[in-house]
Amino acid sequence: MAVTDNAKKYHEKMLPGKTPQLQSTDPEFVERFMNFAFDEVIEQGKLLDEKTRFLAILATLLGCQGLEEFKVMVPAALHMGVTPVEVKETVYQATAYLGIGRVFPFLKAVNEIFTEEGITLPLEGQATTTMETRREAGTECQVEIFGEGMKDFWKSGPEDAPHINYWLAAHCFGDWYTRKGLDLKQREMITFCYIAAQGGCEPQLIAHAKGNMNVGNDKAFLIEVVSQMVPYIGYPRSLNAMNAIRKAAE
Repeated sequence: MAVTDNAKKYHEKMLPGKTPQLQSTDPEFVERFMNFAFDEVIEQGKLLDEKTRFLAILATLLGCQGLEEFKVMVPAALHMGVTPVEVKETVYQATAYLGIGRVFPFLKAVNEIFTEEGITLPLEGQATTTMETRREAGTECQVEIFGEGMKDFWKSGPEDAPHINYWLAAHCFGDWYTRKGLDLKQREMITFCYIAAQGGCEPQLIAHAKGNMNVGNDKAFLIEVVSQMVPYIGYPRSLNAMNAIRKAAE
């Protein structure tokens, strides 16, 4: 067995002139991984364009904390049509789902890669809200994704912690989802990837699978996304994500 022509061509398309890092030390591993990730999995993902595939991969690597592979895939994403703004927005939004403790190393890595690529920082601002308008705008996003039942969600919650639901509206959605650079369908898709990849958050995963469907990312699309995630997070979390999609579809 050898690396297939399809896998070689796709790797060259992603990373022109680059040799797989483990080629000399782990040739059999590289052979099987490349044939799977860059041939079989790519052939399965015909519903996804390259930009969508790589946004999903970057969000997945954030979710599973795959920093070293993320550093490989950011230049690949840029070669495959993802813009610098889209990369940054994927990292920024992850903060609401992973926290700065897990996101900071990825943001630092992106800045280092962009500098190496000659991309001037900071990038053009993408904010559309202010501290005065963020809650209302965030609520509008929640309603669009999850339905009219979210209209007063920011007012609800247990008596000892009413601020959490307010923060979800104002900060999670009002600060991040309202930004330019990615549309709502893309933002819901990457959120699904963060949650699926980190594992242990199945109630939220089911909710965001349904949210994806509500904004037009249907069941077939989400299954394609999870299929693309398999090489990066393995089977247990991927199977959990498939179950969440099926439950949401019910």
